[in-house]
Amino acid sequence: MRILIWHVHGSWTTAFVQGPHTYVVPVTPDRGPDGLGRARTWDWPDSVVEVPPERLRDEDIDVVVLQRPHELALVDEWLGRRPPLVYLEHNAPHGDVPDTRHPAADIPGATLVHVTHFNRLMWDAGTVPSTVIEHGIVDPGPLWTGELARAAVAVNEPLRRGRTTGTDLLPAFAEAAPLDVFGMGTEGLADRLGIPADRCRSHELTQSALHTAMARRRVYVHPVRWTSLGLSLLEAMHLGMPVVALATTEVTEAVPPGAGVVSNRIEELTDAVRDFTADPLHARMVGEGARAAALARYGLSRFLDDWERLLKEVAR
Repeated sequence: MRILIWHVHGSWTTAFVQGPHTYVVPVTPDRGPDGLGRARTWDWPDSVVEVPPERLRDEDIDVVVLQRPHELALVDEWLGRRPPLVYLEHNAPHGDVPDTRHPAADIPGATLVHVTHFNRLMWDAGTVPSTVIEHGIVDPGPLWTGELARAAVAVNEPLRRGRTTGTDLLPAFAEAAPLDVFGMGTEGLADRLGIPADRCRSHELTQSALHTAMARRRVYVHPVRWTSLGLSLLEAMHLGMPVVALATTEVTEAVPPGAGVVSNRIEELTDAVRDFTADPLHARMVGEGARAAALARYGLSRFLDDWERLLKEVAR
């Protein structure tokens, strides 16, 4: 098939485009939000092709994967027709939860796909057909060494997103172990939070460098209060890292016993960070459990098989 999809979420799309199809991504001269084209920091196969909006009417598109409400208007304008539509929802609802109505509920003929069962439960999708295809991860390999007695955190724009990403919890975690915070918009984080510089360092790395750097840290901390299911958490588990995470949204499903410590008690979480940091052997054993759990539930082949079945059904 030829599938039209916008480059919106680089990590998720990296897994999606490993399938057997041709993936058409719009590209504009300014490479703005509606025309980013191919990824520059992820490894995408040659089956991902860039097409300018003015040429999309000449493309034989079998399925469109929407990810943002305004993309339906772009389909009408750029294609002049509506192929079969899938609306992929990456996020948990914001606003009047649990009464937030999903934009796909008002799109005739669309199929709504959530990435977690929690999201499907919380969004009001009306009568639109909806399903769940859980995340799949391109396996970075068991890279964990844990040679640095520090905790890794991966989050983009933590200062802007604040309590949503648990930024206010970082000082408590920094007391338990020195932190390395990876992501965009992390510069100056320690100063803004009043954390000593040696207890909280900021890093902005490419995806390939990120995995290697995270894997050198002893433990992964996921302080996020409200998100769908952070891919960074699943990537850390694939790396073989023990994880410490809030028991919110889908985390309790993703991190089974033996893969880390999941709780809403901050003292229990900070104690776990101290324990993993102080005991590399314990960290290794739990990290191996985390990797096994992630491979079993969030492996790439299962993800691609689920999408293949859905795309064939929608295209028919």
